Amino acid sequence: MQEHTVKAFDEDITRLRGLIAEMGGLAEVAIQRSLEALVKGDDTLAKQVIKGDKRIDALESEIDKLAIRVIALRAPMADDLREVIAALKIAGVVERIGDYSKNIAKASREIEAENRKKFEPLTLLPAMAEVAAEMVHDVLTAYAARDAELAKEVIETDAKVDAFYNSIFRNLVSHMVENPATISNAAQLLFVARNLERIGDHATNVAEMVHFAATGFYYHDDDSQDEDNRSAENADGGDR
Repeated sequence: MQEHTVKAFDEDITRLRGLIAEMGGLAEVAIQRSLEALVKGDDTLAKQVIKGDKRIDALESEIDKLAIRVIALRAPMADDLREVIAALKIAGVVERIGDYSKNIAKASREIEAENRKKFEPLTLLPAMAEVAAEMVHDVLTAYAARDAELAKEVIETDAKVDAFYNSIFRNLVSHMVENPATISNAAQLLFVARNLERIGDHATNVAEMVHFAATGFYYHDDDSQDEDNRSAENADGGDR
């Protein structure tokens, strides 16, 4: 690339990273506020979360247009192209995280006020949401810094979110069996837990992309790579 083209490309990449950081920050806040609306029964806050999702969608659209323009005008190759493609993929994942938060806000409006204090999972859901929001925050930090170790921590943290979901699922199923009249509300809480679990999964997907970009292989391939190396060594030994 000529010098002015390289400078323009660097400016575009910086812009892409900035947009993703803004998008991720909004998604993180949406998770927290949607759970606050659920716990407090705050219908106004729930509506704000639902309305705020439009800004996340708009940012994804802006990232898509910028990424396509960069590919068309700058013709990036190798690492530069992977950077642009990663930005496109991550923006799509973060947009889904925003959708899950919107779903939680919508579900919070369906739960009857008199039944809110009857469900034990309402004490577990905010803790689950805190872990999920922290995963989103950390994975975007890892993306900005190309930090493979932090990305690996995010991937490993997903087990905590899964454990929360399994505990809440068992609790709610038991509650529905014992209290059939609350099935509708319990189902909404189960829907909330499922959306939080999906947020954790999506943060993990981004972490795997970041880990690959930084190291050249996916985190879950570490063990298999070691096995491949040992197999190659054994094969070499057998050829002698």
